[in-house]
Amino acid sequence: MTLTSILSAADIANALKDCQAPDSFSPKKFFQLCGLRKKTPKEVTEVFYILDDDQSGFIEEDELKFFLQRFSPSARVLTAAETKAFLKAADDDDDGKIGAEEFQVMVLS
Repeated sequence: MTLTSILSAADIANALKDCQAPDSFSPKKFFQLCGLRKKTPKEVTEVFYILDDDQSGFIEEDELKFFLQRFSPSARVLTAAETKAFLKAADDDDDGKIGAEEFQVMVLS
């Protein structure tokens, strides 16, 4: 399964274009622009497992840094501030990583 089997390539490109500048990434806005917020909980979970690069069941801070590149290899790396803000916004149990349920809540809320 790939991200473009769930999200349209045009929507992904539009979302990536919106956050090209360093420190311009907003997870909520990105999820809206790429169309993920309109997907079912099952589809959001499928996207989570695609983004979980090491297949640990969590997206850790070092994976978040390369979050945009999972959507397109030519996308930029998130800044340290963006990475920390993203983790803080989604990590409800403060364990330093984002689980599938936490990701789903962030995307769909």
